Amino acid sequence: MVVLLGGSGYVGQAFRAVLARRGEEAVVFTRATADYTNTDALHAALADLRPDFLINCAGFTGRPNVDACEDHRAECYFANAVLPALVRQVCEELRIPWGHVSSGCIYTGCRSDGSGFTEEDPPNFTFNQNNCSFYSGCKAFGEQALVEARDCYIWRLRIPFNEVDCSRNYLSKLLRYDRLLDARNSITQVDEFADAALACRERRLPPGIYNIVNPGIITAREIVELFHQVGITDKQFSFFSSEAEFHRLAARAPRSNCILSPDKLAGHGIRLTEIHEAVERALRNWVPAPLLT
Repeated sequence: MVVLLGGSGYVGQAFRAVLARRGEEAVVFTRATADYTNTDALHAALADLRPDFLINCAGFTGRPNVDACEDHRAECYFANAVLPALVRQVCEELRIPWGHVSSGCIYTGCRSDGSGFTEEDPPNFTFNQNNCSFYSGCKAFGEQALVEARDCYIWRLRIPFNEVDCSRNYLSKLLRYDRLLDARNSITQVDEFADAALACRERRLPPGIYNIVNPGIITAREIVELFHQVGITDKQFSFFSSEAEFHRLAARAPRSNCILSPDKLAGHGIRLTEIHEAVERALRNWVPAPLLT
């Protein structure tokens, strides 16, 4: 049995689908059924169930984007910085192995040689550098709370997408804007993310941090070209001339645009689809959002 915290969210639903496909029982904790934000309540619920594994998908990302975290700092800080430490305490007391969904948004740019940041590189988009959004700073704090955690995987997700049109899907977000920033990024197909994360557990990989991103680098302009090539839209997008212009005109909080290396995971035989291929496949299998009536 696997317990999911935050199992009703975008990433949580991906885990639920993969677990169902594998025939594994998943128990979703909500604040109504088992208040996982309360240490005593979480301890009691887990002590009763005794799951084989726990996955923490809970977090606060803000809607429609991370700018909203600037207005909801208490919620963002608790969900992204405090909750991971709380879950760690309970899982270690009950000796339950677990995985935490983290974020690649604690980095900006790439390594000096142009390659992606590895799991050994210290985050450079955090409160310590005083250059980040409140969201990214809190996610970095969440990872710091798990340093030397026992039997814990830290899975770094980066700008999730899949073929289903929804407000949390990166491709959907791009479609809804008229003007885009053409930055270079690592991104992650969310269903492959869940599958790769569970493979870490199945293959008994050493606990620790794993970047789970699709190999390669992609830009918003390349995705727009795929929109047009596949026929998703004939909308003509414009682009900001620079990150400085984007931040001056369209964003309140600094944005993370970064490249992560998937080599550690690949070294264990877990490989995701090349990023351009993954995006094109998602677009060719696009499921439009239902029309409201």
